[in-house]
Amino acid sequence: MNYRIILRQSEEGWAVSCPALLGCHSQGATREEAEENIRIAIREWLEVEAEEHGTVAVVEEEITV
Repeated sequence: MNYRIILRQSEEGWAVSCPALLGCHSQGATREEAEENIRIAIREWLEVEAEEHGTVAVVEEEITV
């Protein structure tokens, strides 16, 4: 599955979050490290969500209203 992420650079490194998954955040000293860490965080978030709530998938879509 593909998830949109948001990266923010500061003097301390990179912060990264996945807006579709509430509370799914990570960080890294480099952009590459932050991206790898959010991949791990997303997998773990989905595993916990499946165990606790039976969620099989989380889908983020854009619609026009």
